[in-house]
Amino acid sequence: MQKDMDNGIIFESPVYDVYGQMAADEALCGCQDAEYILRFFNWSGPGITYGYAQRRRQVEEAASMAGKLLPDMARRPTGGGIVYHEDDITFSFIFPSPEIMFEPHKTYARLHNAINNKYHECGENFDISTEKTKDYSVNSPAMACFSKPVNLDILYNGKKVLGGALRKIGTRMLYQGSFQFPGARKRQNYHRRVITEALAEEFGLCWTIKNFSEELIERTRQLTEGKYKTKEWNFRI
Repeated sequence: MQKDMDNGIIFESPVYDVYGQMAADEALCGCQDAEYILRFFNWSGPGITYGYAQRRRQVEEAASMAGKLLPDMARRPTGGGIVYHEDDITFSFIFPSPEIMFEPHKTYARLHNAINNKYHECGENFDISTEKTKDYSVNSPAMACFSKPVNLDILYNGKKVLGGALRKIGTRMLYQGSFQFPGARKRQNYHRRVITEALAEEFGLCWTIKNFSEELIERTRQLTEGKYKTKEWNFRI
């Protein structure tokens, strides 16, 4: 017997900078319209996000050395390293995670294998990294997320093209992913379709498309100004 499909919502995102993008994800984590939520970021311009546990001063030094010290830099609620958002497709996926234990390895395996398999169906030659490296220190030096593939990243010709970061919030999981394939935004409709179909098939979802409500827009604004733009958040370590 075929399993009943679960409902999921794809939220059409307003245009935000890095601070608004992080705020929008947190606002959506509190949304009760559906258990499964997918959002593709709509960027107002380039910016940098860095992991929850990274040291701001070291992030700035690393970005400066890379010639990418951009004015807009926001700390993510999720972990991981520095991500430069210039031509990437960035997306977030929120889904139920009622288990008591936080097992990121299993979560990455499920999400990245689903996306990788869908790309293979479309004839793309991507691979899953099986590099059994020790977890790198994101602060010694401040690590750029795409400078070093780790286990379960998605690769193209050995180069990392999809990485993600996680945060467990109550009984839900927030995944923030960045797809950095050359020219990704020029073919964003294609890449969004692949990712959307991969997640729908893996989780048994029927998607509905919605715009942000006035309530969500206001909650995002409050979180942007009251948290993600503040020195208390961005310079907390």
